[in-house]
Amino acid sequence: MAEELLIPADTDRGTLYEVLFPQIQSLVETESDLTANLANVAAALKEAFGFFWVGFYIVKEGQLVLGPFQGPIACTRIPFHKGVCGASYTRRETIIVPDVEQFPGHIACSSASKSEIVLPVFNRNGTVAMVLDVDSDRLDDFGEADAIGLKKILKLIERKL
Repeated sequence: MAEELLIPADTDRGTLYEVLFPQIQSLVETESDLTANLANVAAALKEAFGFFWVGFYIVKEGQLVLGPFQGPIACTRIPFHKGVCGASYTRRETIIVPDVEQFPGHIACSSASKSEIVLPVFNRNGTVAMVLDVDSDRLDDFGEADAIGLKKILKLIERKL
């Protein structure tokens, strides 16, 4: 695949995920390096949707450690029991937060972040290996279409773990 995404204008999120999926699939299927794949997934999501921040936190040293991302600088380490990322890791489920100010224990890496979706990424043993964190600078910016579309994309990464 060329290093360019084909992103249709004026389309709903569900359709955009459908169009984006095969493009991300072609990027990650031919690359064996995990860091390269995570970086390209983050870049593709940021470019396609214009999200404020997109990145991965990888399980290391008993905590979540910042991995490849797109956006402003971010928190480097997150304890498993803190914030939306920690909650997603601990609960082993997708968490959608319409207003981060209303989430108990939210970690404010940036005051510009208003809403968030975090999804766990599982390795072959069924253990959470990392989380995908996506932030928006708009309130209530994430919904079921995002959860479905992002889970499908993360399955591509999970096959590589």
